[in-house]
Amino acid sequence: MDESKKRPLENENTMGGSIVIFAVLMVVFLVGLYLVQFLDFTSVWPMAALILLFALAYFIPMTFLGRSDAGGDHR
Repeated sequence: MDESKKRPLENENTMGGSIVIFAVLMVVFLVGLYLVQFLDFTSVWPMAALILLFALAYFIPMTFLGRSDAGGDHR
């Protein structure tokens, strides 16, 4: 791939797309925080949902939406 076709990192996502992704994942994170009030030691499901939502809120942007530094285009 020649140098003229490489886009800089800041142009990977459009501003609107980044705002939508941020808003959706922030809602997922806040729902996880809301579930903290339902924690008790009689049921495992509130904590399971809490861990799942926190993991989704962090690992989806880092893993699937982030830019990979592996591969030949960065060498």
